[in-house]
Amino acid sequence: MRICELRDKEVINICDGEKLGNVCDLDFDVCTGEVCALIIPGPCKIFGILGRDSEYVIPFCDVTRIGSDVVLVDTDTKKCMKKCDFT
Repeated sequence: MRICELRDKEVINICDGEKLGNVCDLDFDVCTGEVCALIIPGPCKIFGILGRDSEYVIPFCDVTRIGSDVVLVDTDTKKCMKKCDFT
């Protein structure tokens, strides 16, 4: 599967059925080439007009299934929420 194909899939947390969004980036180990985490934009700020200041960094071991339309994850979203570093 190519990254561009993965970006078209919606990510859903099976713990609570929450739609987290679409994959925007991957974190991978340069030495081994293994995918370490999926990166998904966090929720929008006020009315969606002020952008985002956080993102979900979901460890790849939390991915339970990659289907034709969705990616299912089993994770604690509070622990996966990270502040964006735009420097």
